[in-house]
Amino acid sequence: MSGYDALWTPVLHRITRWRRDLDDTVTFGLAPVEGAEALAPPRPGQFHMLWVYGIGEVPISVSGIDRDGTPVVHTVRAVGRVTEALCRLQPGDTVGVRGPFGSAWPEARPGEDLLVVAGGLGLAPLRPVVHAAIEAPERFGSLTVVIGARSPSALLFEEEIRSWSHEGVDVRVTVDYADAGWRGSIGVVTRLLRDAVRDPARTVALVCGPEVMMRASARELTSIGLPGASILLSLERNMECAVGLCGHCQLGAKFVCVDGPVLSWERIEPLLGIREV
Repeated sequence: MSGYDALWTPVLHRITRWRRDLDDTVTFGLAPVEGAEALAPPRPGQFHMLWVYGIGEVPISVSGIDRDGTPVVHTVRAVGRVTEALCRLQPGDTVGVRGPFGSAWPEARPGEDLLVVAGGLGLAPLRPVVHAAIEAPERFGSLTVVIGARSPSALLFEEEIRSWSHEGVDVRVTVDYADAGWRGSIGVVTRLLRDAVRDPARTVALVCGPEVMMRASARELTSIGLPGASILLSLERNMECAVGLCGHCQLGAKFVCVDGPVLSWERIEPLLGIREV
């Protein structure tokens, strides 16, 4: 398949494994069906367009790469017609895949501290970064993961988060609303950021979650002393073509599908402060 065709023609993939994470959220692995040409391997932070026959197509960030023999993993929350259909699929079912598209999370330079800040489903696009950092700890000064969720029952990848702690990752979790069994922090994720940054001058922060949470986190990190160029956000906009032609994901002069979804706070702060942009 030519590069041009790969942009527009979905390649059939089969669901090789499937797991229900929450009542409305599933994670599944995809591999090309027999005879289909493999797509280019994605980088952490990029996304695919997933197509369900007869229903439609939707952009979904990559939540895992080449682990357990599965080429690519996606985590999907049922929030609309296409995502609800994706969440109903089972192992053996097929999905059309285009991509990968967009920009990726940057690699930290040797010695830099890596701060991962996730809100809700925003942990999914950051999960491959954590995996890669755990597998190559010599590339970082330290790895800190700060996670916010609505409630303990809404916490994504709970068992995996515990395993990260056992592997030496500094994991900090907070919830908006606690239940009787919760013994952790309560409140918004920004409350945990100041203590999570050791040296602002050598920290790179990767942030993903609801836009209001990302704006608040970026502003808090800036107040701590992180430069805007060292704060990277993953944006979500309505994408239909994924190649910068339809204009649905336009943000000022930028197209999130092409220029993003990963963009620095330095580049997008003026745009996110404007209503309806």
